[in-house]
Amino acid sequence: MRNIFKFIDFGFIKRFFIVLILFSVFVFISAISYVNAVSEDLSESVFRLHVIANSDSKEDQDLKYKIRDSILEYINELAVDCSSKDEVIALATEKQEALHDIAKKVIEENGYDYDVNISIGNFEFPTKTYGDISFPAGNYDALRVEIGEAGGQNWWCVMFPPLCFVDVTSGVVPDESKETIKENLNDEEYDLISDTESPTIKFKFSLIEFFKGISFAKASN
Repeated sequence: MRNIFKFIDFGFIKRFFIVLILFSVFVFISAISYVNAVSEDLSESVFRLHVIANSDSKEDQDLKYKIRDSILEYINELAVDCSSKDEVIALATEKQEALHDIAKKVIEENGYDYDVNISIGNFEFPTKTYGDISFPAGNYDALRVEIGEAGGQNWWCVMFPPLCFVDVTSGVVPDESKETIKENLNDEEYDLISDTESPTIKFKFSLIEFFKGISFAKASN
């Protein structure tokens, strides 16, 4: 046994593990930097809608969809000529009180007395798929509508680039909508949310989901 240890270069093994640890740290830091950069870029390019029901009862969920439809109809008419995220945010900010009144009217017309809170800010979102377009978890600018106690299931969509009115039941987002998205994202971002076949893109998307999943877990604790 002693003779075996004579042939083991412990100095080499030590140096090998030091290099391995340093390489692992480098890969880890690079991965985090990539995730943060892409998440930040997507956040700067996308404006979302987030509607939260009062509760999970069927009645409250139905009310949520009615409020959603009324808000989308109103925003769609006003934002038809908007060509940038900033324009849509400015419009939503300007019409924030009107949006509140629209939601409140729907609530009252359906026989409820819930309050409603309309806010515009930067919020955490889980991974969400719209047809064959997927947005990774992360922080996104959004118009948030909280109905009553806001303790029910959420509803999300992308107001800009416009996906709220896309019928994704077929599982495919129309080419026209994809062109609008592509015009407002860089190539890396567009490939990330639209290329579901490339193993490299799948790995990058999973990487973002993994690290954002960790951040969400920390935030909820």
